[in-house]
Amino acid sequence: MFPLIFFVCLFVANIRASPLLIARQSITTLSTSQISPFKPYSYFASAGYCNPSTTSTWSSNCEANPGFETTASGGDGDDVQYWFVGYNPLSDEVIVSHQGTDTADLMWLCYLPNWILRSSQEFLARSKFTSDSPMNRQSAAITLLDSVYLPLHLPTSTIFTTICYGLPRVGNQNFANYIDAHSHLTHINNKKDPIPILPGEFLGFVHPTGEIHIQSSGDWDACPGQDNPSDLCIVGDVPNIFEGDESDHDGPYDGVDMGC
Repeated sequence: MFPLIFFVCLFVANIRASPLLIARQSITTLSTSQISPFKPYSYFASAGYCNPSTTSTWSSNCEANPGFETTASGGDGDDVQYWFVGYNPLSDEVIVSHQGTDTADLMWLCYLPNWILRSSQEFLARSKFTSDSPMNRQSAAITLLDSVYLPLHLPTSTIFTTICYGLPRVGNQNFANYIDAHSHLTHINNKKDPIPILPGEFLGFVHPTGEIHIQSSGDWDACPGQDNPSDLCIVGDVPNIFEGDESDHDGPYDGVDMGC
């Protein structure tokens, strides 16, 4: 096995291994045993909303993932969203988590990746990981960018897996193709959440593959391809923002609501 970094992401307008990656040849409904492995990462994503004073000591609202060892945390919840990096001994992974982001404030993009990179490098430098050890990391639009940025600066033996909740479209067709070719991405959207259909396709934005759409019934459907138009997937289920419900953005994701 190889070192693994897991990305979990959120967007507010608010990497272990292949078992979490769903075969996407056709729209299929996930079984309970396929859904449940996502729950720990849903809790890590939710904890991304917590103040660094909480995540640095892993206290309050963190009981769902006991034993997590925080390496670094920061952000002010305003100009710079909350974030944390640490080691999860239960899964033997490094986790990077970001708070859901206000799209009006993007200044954190200028310097946050350097904090994440430095923390991850420091953790790797003092750890005893070999190429057999996994690592892990987390956030939506930001995390997707991290999943492109960090592999360029960390050991090539590191395996990165990205899980995003309520992911908006981030780039054009070439960007989506790059993500498909270089990342292990699963992006989960909930019911009538309008955020994942923004920005519009008419502006040239395209989602990468890896969508899982949670139905109003609670079923989780794996949708193949980029921006699958089926009404079992977000593009068909929420054709425009007027048919969306922003409250669905916060969950629940298999019983987990986002927020500290």
